[in-house]
Amino acid sequence: MLAFAIALSMLLRGRKPVHWLFAAFAAEVALWYASQSLFGLFKTSIWVRVTAVLTVLLPQVAVHLFQAIVPLEHGAPPARLPRLAALLAIPMLALELSPYHDAPLALGVVYFYVIGLLAAALISLAVRGRRSASRAVRDRVRFLVVVGALATTFTLADFLSFLGVVLPPIGAVLAIVFLFVLAESLTRPRLADLYEMAGRSLVSTALAFSFAGIFYVFVTYVGRFNTMYLNGVLAAMVFLVLFEPLQTEVDRRIHQFFFRERRDLETSIADVRRRLSHVLERQEMVDVLLDGLERSRRATSCAIYLRDQEGNGFDLAGSIGRVRAGPDDGSSPLLARVPERIESLAARPLLDRLLQHASLSLEELSREGRATDVPVLTAASTLGALSGAVVLAVRGDDDDLVGIICVADDRVRDAFTPEEVKILESVAAQIGVAIANSRIYSRMKERDRLAALGAMAAGLAHEVKNPLGAIKGAAQLLDEIAAGAPVDGGAAEWIGIIIEEVNRLDRVVGSFLDYARPHAGNPVPLDVNGAVRRTVQILNSQQVEGVDVALDLAEDLPRARIDAEQFRQVLINLVQNAVQAMDGHGRVFVSTQPKRTPRSSTWTSQIAFTDKNAPSQEPEFVEVSVRDTGPGISQKVLKNLFVPFFTTKDQGTGLGLAISQSIAQTAGGSIDVHTHPGAGTTFTISLPVAVETLGTPRPVDVAPSAIDAIASRSASSP
Repeated sequence: MLAFAIALSMLLRGRKPVHWLFAAFAAEVALWYASQSLFGLFKTSIWVRVTAVLTVLLPQVAVHLFQAIVPLEHGAPPARLPRLAALLAIPMLALELSPYHDAPLALGVVYFYVIGLLAAALISLAVRGRRSASRAVRDRVRFLVVVGALATTFTLADFLSFLGVVLPPIGAVLAIVFLFVLAESLTRPRLADLYEMAGRSLVSTALAFSFAGIFYVFVTYVGRFNTMYLNGVLAAMVFLVLFEPLQTEVDRRIHQFFFRERRDLETSIADVRRRLSHVLERQEMVDVLLDGLERSRRATSCAIYLRDQEGNGFDLAGSIGRVRAGPDDGSSPLLARVPERIESLAARPLLDRLLQHASLSLEELSREGRATDVPVLTAASTLGALSGAVVLAVRGDDDDLVGIICVADDRVRDAFTPEEVKILESVAAQIGVAIANSRIYSRMKERDRLAALGAMAAGLAHEVKNPLGAIKGAAQLLDEIAAGAPVDGGAAEWIGIIIEEVNRLDRVVGSFLDYARPHAGNPVPLDVNGAVRRTVQILNSQQVEGVDVALDLAEDLPRARIDAEQFRQVLINLVQNAVQAMDGHGRVFVSTQPKRTPRSSTWTSQIAFTDKNAPSQEPEFVEVSVRDTGPGISQKVLKNLFVPFFTTKDQGTGLGLAISQSIAQTAGGSIDVHTHPGAGTTFTISLPVAVETLGTPRPVDVAPSAIDAIASRSASSP
């Protein structure tokens, strides 16, 4: 009855050929057991003949069923096993219908015929599954082969009755259990559902037989039927004690057997998440992630991109495997290429989709071929060699997109099951937390550094500046004496050196105090274009030949709120650094423009600003960019660029950029740097727009003497 019910349930779920074949297989099993029951009731030979015929037909249906589970690849030759099975069925039917059907030799031949065909069908299914390029198909086939082998084994145990071997009807029970599992495996699309369902079925079956065995022992050997109630209570207590550990152990064994690859991935990701919980540096976070994925041996290539500070795109932070950053020059055919940067505008449909979903399987989207996915796949082409990867979204505190992780395995199709993608999503979520923690850690380090410098500044002003004043006064007195009396020319030169070095040391101490004790000055609504023009005018009179400073100032630029002298100090420092970086040959471009999106907003708002059709909004920041045509900045120097006292110049103090950054941050803005080796460097000052006005009134010039003072003061700062 159960076998008939399973066959009917399969037909109610679908009408595909594989559904019909399974229904026929289940009906064959049902009729086989029914014919034996009818023989037991009526004791007529006709039911023996019917059972024999059904025995011959059962492997025929099984062969066609297992062939239909994994269809042949396009262009592959047709399978020969169904034709061979059909040829063998003819003599087997003739033998079963002959007068010698109950001879021991005939029964043995039929038995091995059934065993051989069922085993061949399962082996053929396993081979075709192993050859499949899809990992999901391979996992499903492995599951089905194991289930089919178990079902076949327990069903064949009942066939031994033809040989005179009488066994308890355990095979009938287990055959129905595994027939149900096989039916579910053909209809459930997710392998995790199969695992859960199969695990529960196996656990329930094992526990049922355990309970029956315990009860049998108590009834047969411990007591008799006159103590049946006590025996039942004792058996139930033993069963309850063993239930949970037995269930846990069976569940673990099934998990290890069917899902070894997923278990390896889970183990590697668990280790990555454990290590990420102690990571505060961004580069260390990237290294931990890539190392964990590489050790899992589940990905042939992986790349992680992190959003830049402006939100205009994503820069490559690291990659492993068969990928390599940069253009494809054909020098290494074994390495595919991935871009060093993903522009937000070019990848906008892909990024839009990632804002809605935690992950995307680009291979699955390409295979499904929906019209709505075409823009996403077009945008995914910007990923180069990873255009068919699983893309994971890394989200920040405000749920915006701060990074992208691309994981691919080009050895197989459908490399990652939905359950494995969920595992990868968990580590992407933790990467987002690690990025947020790294930002907090950076701010804490900056705060602690400023606090330490402030404490040092109080003692430095007294311990250094006062002795410097005395040394300078004594040197100036000696210089006056030397001017009125004949002395050795060398002595006058040494006195000049003392005064010059004291002045330089005084400037260093002054710069240090400016950095350690930043103040907002007198912030006013500043005409940025006017201040840039006047500052560049003064600087042009001091620059050497061979360097040209070009202006590109936006019209109707709103005023920015910052102290005028501090702004000019920052601009002078950046322009002088650009001139020195080009070694006296090249061009410096100074430009201004409004910025309608704050730095902390998402990249989608930035795209909306660059889109001409986007609704207009008031600018919130003013940007001043200083770009040179020099050799660029190396990654090692770039990492320490704004660190106090870090300099690459012989006469530098290492405080120029640190002071400039402190001034910009005190005004509510920032300084960002972008560099490309051999293509120059761009420093961008972002300042908040003054609330009082958004227009650009008539420029108000500052006295040239003030600018000259700032220029002379910044000359020694790198």
